[in-house]
Amino acid sequence: MIVLLKKELRSFFSSATGYIVIGVFLLITGLFLWVFPGEYNIIESGYAQLDGLFSLAPWLYLFLVPAVTMRMFAEEKRNGTIELLYTKPISELEIILGKYLAGVVLVMLSLLPTIIYFFTVYYLAEPLGNVDTGAFWGSFIGLFFLATIYVAIGLLASSISDNQIISFILAMFLCFFFYNGFDLVGSLFTSGKVISAISAFGINAHYESMSRGVIDSRDVIYFLSVTALFVFSTKWIIKR
Repeated sequence: MIVLLKKELRSFFSSATGYIVIGVFLLITGLFLWVFPGEYNIIESGYAQLDGLFSLAPWLYLFLVPAVTMRMFAEEKRNGTIELLYTKPISELEIILGKYLAGVVLVMLSLLPTIIYFFTVYYLAEPLGNVDTGAFWGSFIGLFFLATIYVAIGLLASSISDNQIISFILAMFLCFFFYNGFDLVGSLFTSGKVISAISAFGINAHYESMSRGVIDSRDVIYFLSVTALFVFSTKWIIKR
């Protein structure tokens, strides 16, 4: 599994894929947070907070993560190299986890540099350090968990089709539905309890909960459970 993980990472960085994903994410977030005027601009808001980053990032990953994962199984099937993987002394689950962890590592590499934004805001604040540290780290961890679900969804979409474009579109649709779709369905009802119950199935409710700076075990269990659901769904499709 470790060998496959290294192979996938080499594949990301031997081509432009890894650099483009990391570069595009950091460029767009940097421009919206520091350059472009608007609701995400930190200087213009006058507050020492990074809410703009954590509002913007899930939508950016909605496009970037499927772009990373669309080739993982689709390209293997199209090139006929998937059979070579099956001849190796590793199980289907190890193959899936090797590819999954490679996607998670790439996402993490794009997320880590944003810590610089935190220290920038920390030193710009008056008085020095007047930043809601708990909310930042809660949001940061929540964003990481969100991205891990996106990677699992993208892997599933890539295992369904050998066409990378179809895999990309399917992954993007599923990521959108799990992030915001349940909120949209819940908004069709008038009962607050029904709305909350339906929204609880979506990523956004748990992501926002973590953004308050409190790491609730229920939110962590949700993220791990949904990730496991898509990983084992991918295993079922590959086994077929």
